[in-house]
Amino acid sequence: MFSKLMPKEGKFFDLFNAHAELVVKGGRELAALVEDLVDNKGGVAAHTKAIDEIESQADKITHNTLALLHTTFNTPLDRDEIHNLIIRMDDILDLIQDVAQSINLYDVRRLTQEACHLADICVSCCERVKTAVMLLDNMDNGPAILKTCEEIDQLESDADRAFRAGVAKLFREEQDARQLIKFKELYELLEMVTDRCEDVANIIEGIVLENS
Repeated sequence: MFSKLMPKEGKFFDLFNAHAELVVKGGRELAALVEDLVDNKGGVAAHTKAIDEIESQADKITHNTLALLHTTFNTPLDRDEIHNLIIRMDDILDLIQDVAQSINLYDVRRLTQEACHLADICVSCCERVKTAVMLLDNMDNGPAILKTCEEIDQLESDADRAFRAGVAKLFREEQDARQLIKFKELYELLEMVTDRCEDVANIIEGIVLENS
């Protein structure tokens, strides 16, 4: 009863929103990196550096969120929900960074239109994660949030299909076994970005259903 009389810390939503902005920035940098490789424009190092900086900023927000969680008596959402949401959001950027680092590690000089398509789906997922997160401070937004979560689920399914089609095409057309292995792993990482976005959507959906 006493906890219900205490003010709820609203800064959590500011932290969620700031992190979500970085998720979108990271997704767009990744798509730009992939597109540059598809078009043989170069620029990999600059995009990778930008992604590293974005991921580092997001790590700080994650740390600040968890620190605030430990010092806040009355939270606006369940403590586990806050913890899981910020960690899963951070997982998205960790995977985006993994894609960029893998491209550098494998010295990838070219990429396919299939990779570009997967990266575009990643951006769409990231943008909808931001939309859902920024509506989360008001449960009156429940229907709009749930609709956005459904869109993320659909995009993840689209990424699954694009991944399978891309891998099938690789095995039909790519003659260089080393390139095939590189491309396949990058496809997998790109598809996993959408999986992590879906994880965030599932957490948000649970929050809405429990609190509406």
